[in-house]
Amino acid sequence: MKDLVKDILRYESEAVKNIPVTDEYEKAVGLIVEQVHNKKGKLVTSGMGKAGQIALNIATTFSSTGTPSVFLHPSEAQHGDLGLLQPNDILLFISNSGKTREIIELIGLARGLYSDIKIIVITGNAESVLAKEADALLYTGNPSEVCALGLTPTTSTTIMTVIGDVLVVGTMKRIKFTNEEYAKRHHGGYLGEKSRYQSKKS
Repeated sequence: MKDLVKDILRYESEAVKNIPVTDEYEKAVGLIVEQVHNKKGKLVTSGMGKAGQIALNIATTFSSTGTPSVFLHPSEAQHGDLGLLQPNDILLFISNSGKTREIIELIGLARGLYSDIKIIVITGNAESVLAKEADALLYTGNPSEVCALGLTPTTSTTIMTVIGDVLVVGTMKRIKFTNEEYAKRHHGGYLGEKSRYQSKKS
């Protein structure tokens, strides 16, 4: 079992190291800062299945670090939740295949409300329909899944999470997010106590 664990950790770490690093990251962070912090919109993330869970995590992490963000379920969007979109919002769509039907449909619905809404895409298929709709395209490198069947979202979701972390940290640096501001959003728990302590020291 220890050898299996080591093999999995080695494979996943190599996949992270091989994420293509391009100017699209700077473009994506710039779009988030412009739409959310300059134009007072919000970041709206979306994805189906496991990708949707990653999108939800990214949204909550952004919100806790000073960038208002919400998760929009692509199916619920078709039943009224699309109404949360506002003119200056920016969309972050996640789909490993870049072909997820509900996400493709959501593009049309969103642009039916606001034709010039900006879209960031995280995908393992740089030639997909979704990728071609992106204002900023973050390609995962499309690593094979470490799953024994090669099917279960494992390595792909690891990469999506890491890319989300890059966007969050990059945005925090651009907006100069401080311990004091973090403490305002984390009243309870260990992180709240730690952030208040650090803000007092600074």
